[in-house]
Amino acid sequence: MSHPQLAAELLRYQEKNGPVTIGLAGAGQMGTDIVVQVSLMPGMRIGAISEVRPQAAIDAALLAGHDRGDIILASGASDIDRAIEAGKIAVTEDLNALAAAGRIDVIIDATGNPNIGTLFALEAMRNGKHIVMLNVEADITIGRFLKDEARKAGVVYTGAAGDEPACTIEIIGFARSLGFDIIAAGKGKNNPLKIDAIPADYQEEAAARNMNARMLVEFVDGSKTAIEMVAIANATGLVPDVPGMHGPTATLEELADVLCPKADGGILNRKGVVDYSIGKGVAPGVFCVIETKHPRVLERMIDLKVGKGPYFTIFRPYHLTSLEVPLSAARAVLFKQADLEPLDHPVAEAVAVAKTDLGAGQSLGMIGENDYRGYAMTWEDARHKGAIPLGLAEKAKVIRPVKTGEFLTYENCVPDDSMVITQIRKRLDQADGQFVTPAVA
Repeated sequence: MSHPQLAAELLRYQEKNGPVTIGLAGAGQMGTDIVVQVSLMPGMRIGAISEVRPQAAIDAALLAGHDRGDIILASGASDIDRAIEAGKIAVTEDLNALAAAGRIDVIIDATGNPNIGTLFALEAMRNGKHIVMLNVEADITIGRFLKDEARKAGVVYTGAAGDEPACTIEIIGFARSLGFDIIAAGKGKNNPLKIDAIPADYQEEAAARNMNARMLVEFVDGSKTAIEMVAIANATGLVPDVPGMHGPTATLEELADVLCPKADGGILNRKGVVDYSIGKGVAPGVFCVIETKHPRVLERMIDLKVGKGPYFTIFRPYHLTSLEVPLSAARAVLFKQADLEPLDHPVAEAVAVAKTDLGAGQSLGMIGENDYRGYAMTWEDARHKGAIPLGLAEKAKVIRPVKTGEFLTYENCVPDDSMVITQIRKRLDQADGQFVTPAVA
């Protein structure tokens, strides 16, 4: 996945074509990081930023070292192109103008909204743009559709480098290339798991960490971990071993002894799973537990102090989140390569579980708020239960009471059919022949 000569390739591309020009959607925390990081990279530039709060985009560009006179407010695609041609950065409130601008090579979606991200990705692809999605929530819900649309348009659809899924897939690819068997792969969970966490209890911590309390809760209550592990599963074929995954308190040194089959003293019912650890020394890294049966390779791995065998942990001790994202944009343009893309059919699902008692008639809030949390399971199990995908829970209407800890299903909830992501997912489910008709209120 990584390319050892990427910096040199970017400079060669710049000599021939000019720098790789990025259109960025969103200038929040992640988007601001991206603007700053791209300003430090060879052969790349931010051409335009779309942001509903234009001042946030301007502030990001200023923070990256651009002069205020080089930041131009633009209302349409032609304005954006003129700004880029003049070596300036365009700022617009219009996502469609960003997608249509001819001088942009690749789009990065940092909007953080699954439905808006879906609409924007489709518009970008219609305009012949590669799309880098930080929007893992959209990917786990309809990623195979977006990948197929990208293929039809002749562009790259990819998840973002730096996020745990792409970082984990990097070491899975390394291990598979060497012929190792994958036993388990996943991440260390950064925050203690508290499944009933709500934003009101995390305002102070969120403020201290310069975070939105809802986003912090999305990590604390396990939703983000479920989302990320399902993204890995659906890009690799690895699956959650049990509903909710195990999430052991295994340290880095213990991973290979814990995330291995029960027959060998571990906790797994099968090989080839996604999971996470809350044990010391694993977060903020990602891991892959591998197996080799050949005595010569086993001997060498032990000799190289990788572990004692027969299972070994391959470990990447960091993920640089938004700072690595531009690498995905570069690889999409230079090599037409995706860092993370879903398989043609999913093997896992992140579903929604009630955090509190929900009453009929209630309209549900966002991931990380008070109503529900994300929960990972196999795709077949989710279909059997009629569970609603996590990406469709926002704005869904409760039609039958749901108790704390129960799944949101098509029998007790109706997703918001006005959202394009809901409409696309319904068509995918119908094509699979597994769609559960929502109950009548």
